[in-house]
Amino acid sequence: MSLEIALDSDAEWDSSEGPDWAELAQAAARAAIAESRFPALAEAARPVELSVQLSGDEQVRALNAEWRGKDKPTNVLSFPLAEPDELGAVDADGPELLLGDIVLARGVCASEAREKGIPLTHHAAHLMVHGTLHLLGYDHHEDGEAEDMEARETRALARLGIPNPYPAEETA
Repeated sequence: MSLEIALDSDAEWDSSEGPDWAELAQAAARAAIAESRFPALAEAARPVELSVQLSGDEQVRALNAEWRGKDKPTNVLSFPLAEPDELGAVDADGPELLLGDIVLARGVCASEAREKGIPLTHHAAHLMVHGTLHLLGYDHHEDGEAEDMEARETRALARLGIPNPYPAEETA
């Protein structure tokens, strides 16, 4: 089996000139998985799926308020579904392993990309990688965890041909 991405996008993400968001989500998730403790997930015998929702700021604001108690939009939210012990047991027979959901906010994502002077696709890929790592149990609230997660993100993005998103002074 292979990794399946269930992608849904709001109209504001749709564009005839834009990228193939499903293809970008697949590549970003595979790159993140390859840089995780669970690289076998991408080619597991058991079906593995994650959901990516490309949404508007208002939907993300509502989700952020409901689940995190923060009544404002944020760039990406992750909702893990798999238990940590399931992530390492992908070669066992069993039902589809649902990693979880990632939700990106279009306005916040586009604004951050403009501020950074990078293409929207690069920033969206970074947020998809970031969200996938959260689904796999990574976090960035402690110093050691943040450094590890950023290093994994940087390596995953390099697999996609995307430059390091963290300025040198942040990673030094």
